[in-house]
Amino acid sequence: MTKTPETNIVFGPQPKFEMPEHTGGDGWTILHGDCLRLMRQMQDGVFDAVITDPPYASGGSTPAEKTRSTNQKYSSMSPDKALPDFAGDQMDQRSWTNFMTDWLNEAYRLCRPGAPICLFIDWRQYPSLSDAMQRAGWIWRGVAVWDKMTSRPQKGRFRQQAEFVLWGSKGGMPLQRNVGCLPGVFRYSNPANAGRIHVTEKSLPLMRDIVQICEPGGRILDPFAGAGTTILAAVREGYEAVGIEKTAAYYKLGSDRVKFALAAGENAK
Repeated sequence: MTKTPETNIVFGPQPKFEMPEHTGGDGWTILHGDCLRLMRQMQDGVFDAVITDPPYASGGSTPAEKTRSTNQKYSSMSPDKALPDFAGDQMDQRSWTNFMTDWLNEAYRLCRPGAPICLFIDWRQYPSLSDAMQRAGWIWRGVAVWDKMTSRPQKGRFRQQAEFVLWGSKGGMPLQRNVGCLPGVFRYSNPANAGRIHVTEKSLPLMRDIVQICEPGGRILDPFAGAGTTILAAVREGYEAVGIEKTAAYYKLGSDRVKFALAAGENAK
């Protein structure tokens, strides 16, 4: 398979470089492989934003709970309807924080000065991710809230109906950027079980809002592409996008979703 225009720029000319398996179209590419290994082969300063939903390695407070499959931790689907599990979610706290720091270091190198970064996370890993982001050199600028509006009720407790978007930038972030004032709270329900293709899939309308933190026409990196939602949202909003997905099942599911949705003009408005 030949390189797409995005990967020609991102990887550049390299002797003995073997292009990984990838799928793409006009303005987008999803690469199949380990994000850290692939990012280390990319050129400096080729992205205008990083927007991603990394594995949380959460979903429990004990080692036994944290090392369950992702379906056991995050899904209420019956075993006969369960979606594929995904990689990277069974690390302990220190390993996860170190891994986050490693790839965030590479992402910093790959971005132009002033580039924004948006990272989805839950309340359990919020402190560790903010540490990793800053350790990798990013300026932490705040947090946005995804209000999912519904959650499993637990008597005598506050509902766990929110996830968070830690965001920051590579160095200064001038107010003169060609980006409007974005909300700090986004209210979208989870994708319905009947239509989702990923255990922790994010809402497409949510991601279409989030990607607008990037200046118009920019190139967005998503190192954990999953269902392809960020890639699809970015292309719909007029950006270029490069995703990376390690889990073979989700590389195929996400790539097909983006390809077929764009071909059909789905959610174009």
